[in-house]
Amino acid sequence: MLSIRMTVILLYHELLMKNNMNHKFTLKQALDELKNNELSLDDLYADINKSIADQNKKLNVYLTLDDKALDKAKKEKNSPLMGVPIALKDNYCTKNLRTTASSTILDNFVPAFESTVSKNLKKAGGVVIGKTNMDAWAHGSSTETSQYGRTLNPRNTDYLPGGSSGGSTAAVAANMCIAALGTETAGSIRQPAAWCGVVGLKPTYGRCSRYGIVAMCSSTDSPGPITKTVEDSAILLNYLAGHDPLEGTTANLEVPDFTKAIDKDIKGLKIGYLYKDLKGLEEITKIFAEEMKVFEKLGATVEVVDAMNPKHGISIYTIVQRGEVSSNLGRYDGIRYGKDRSFFGDEAKRRIMLGTYTLSKGYADQYYNTAQKVRTLYIRDYERLFKIYDVLVAPTSPGFAKKIGATEGQAMFGELEDLLLEASSLSGLPGISIPCYKDNETNLYLGMNIIAPMYREDLVIQVADAFEKATNWNSWRN
Repeated sequence: MLSIRMTVILLYHELLMKNNMNHKFTLKQALDELKNNELSLDDLYADINKSIADQNKKLNVYLTLDDKALDKAKKEKNSPLMGVPIALKDNYCTKNLRTTASSTILDNFVPAFESTVSKNLKKAGGVVIGKTNMDAWAHGSSTETSQYGRTLNPRNTDYLPGGSSGGSTAAVAANMCIAALGTETAGSIRQPAAWCGVVGLKPTYGRCSRYGIVAMCSSTDSPGPITKTVEDSAILLNYLAGHDPLEGTTANLEVPDFTKAIDKDIKGLKIGYLYKDLKGLEEITKIFAEEMKVFEKLGATVEVVDAMNPKHGISIYTIVQRGEVSSNLGRYDGIRYGKDRSFFGDEAKRRIMLGTYTLSKGYADQYYNTAQKVRTLYIRDYERLFKIYDVLVAPTSPGFAKKIGATEGQAMFGELEDLLLEASSLSGLPGISIPCYKDNETNLYLGMNIIAPMYREDLVIQVADAFEKATNWNSWRN
């Protein structure tokens, strides 16, 4: 005779399957269900694959799927991540699985090696279910520069998901995976996370290895998790982070257990509110004034901060990024990788030309070196602020997601949409975007960006988790 507990578990499992809910599990929920034998990998993958089959044609999220993912998952039942399906942005090199960076130059490129971060993910038992669409070469903040077509925002398909990690954030928002990985150069995790109403964690530059990731701007590129909840991001970061002897910019520091920052109160913390009076943010300033009260109710002190104007970050980032792009894309000459340069898209060509110009003789001092000096001023300004405040908060993006086609004729679209993130990325700081408001008419979200000193991901997780649990903005906690 079945015990009462087992009968309840079976009834719950039957109800769950009947209502097609498995794919809506958070990472923590999926791991708990698998551990307690209340969920099988067969059921989980069947449900995720059905979600992909139902939505991928319309949303254009996955460029490549691994049809052996379930078989791989069953070999990981006793590992920390237990074989759960994770989506990867298509600039992570994955051994024996196509990697395109959403450019037709790499249309047939199947790496013979694995990126360090995806290797760490697999070592922990995560399974790559597929590779997601992105702005080609990570050039953009919309996913409209992809040479495989744009991705749509699952919250409202008349709108863009953001970018460049738009496919990964859309996969999470549409429950087409349990969690995903993206990369950020200056907003490419946090901005699409805000637009799609999910959680996007950008670690400190150097916390996670860049080895095996298609390079865009080498001095700011940062891989990180995109998840349904803050706790899910903390769980994943535990396995992604760490020193890598193959990648010289990784920090040789012990990786803490980031999940210890979950369920910690924030009483007594000092929070600085950035950019309250910045022109152009009037639409969302009133919303954020209300959300700041949440922190005060939780016992933190909130003060409006006078910081260096973020608008300078647009020109700094444009110059530094274009210069590094022109160098990093030089290898795609049709000899070592894929097709020749005639297959570059328009955005890549524009960035190569501008970057080459700013690095050329007679102009490097005038542009690139000057930009690096102003970049240092941002770093020093943050150092000043973090002597006073534990974390700094601000809107992730200047507004809600933009409509399809918004990038047409807008050469600086990405830089303007990443306005509030560029300074912290240029400074190498960790940050997280969490949902903090939903417009019921459009079903679109706003994100809140929380940043902390370098290597203090625990602080951004602690504050973000406290806010998430004190509000109803996260759709997986309702």
